[in-house]
Amino acid sequence: METIKLIYPVEGGDLIEAGEASSKMKLTLKKLGLPQDIIRKASICMYEGEINMVIHADGGQAEVEVDMNQITIRMIDSGPGIPDVEKAMQEGFSTAGPTARELGFGAGMGLPNMKRYSDDLTIDTTVGKGTTVTVIIKIPQ
Repeated sequence: METIKLIYPVEGGDLIEAGEASSKMKLTLKKLGLPQDIIRKASICMYEGEINMVIHADGGQAEVEVDMNQITIRMIDSGPGIPDVEKAMQEGFSTAGPTARELGFGAGMGLPNMKRYSDDLTIDTTVGKGTTVTVIIKIPQ
């Protein structure tokens, strides 16, 4: 399989449309015939990253690369950045506002779930400039 590259814009602040990019990616992974457990892991990571960008960063872009060995998902935003990554990685910690919480978001599980369901998680963030979260999901041969 040659490397397949997918790019999805993510609108900020629109919790009604949130999850659209992860749904589209999931359909593509199914069409590629990837194992269901790999699709599930990638979909969870993509969804959590997408929701984080919608709530915290006024959107951004998701870039997905799929090859025969792995799925790489990069969630890129130019939002406020993450001031304390260690704290943000703690289950239950959230800076989501009341609107997101009223809609059932902001439980503080986004980054912890991305770590749990990926084989590798990297967070590159600068306060005031933005964040890039990269997850890798290995495809067993």
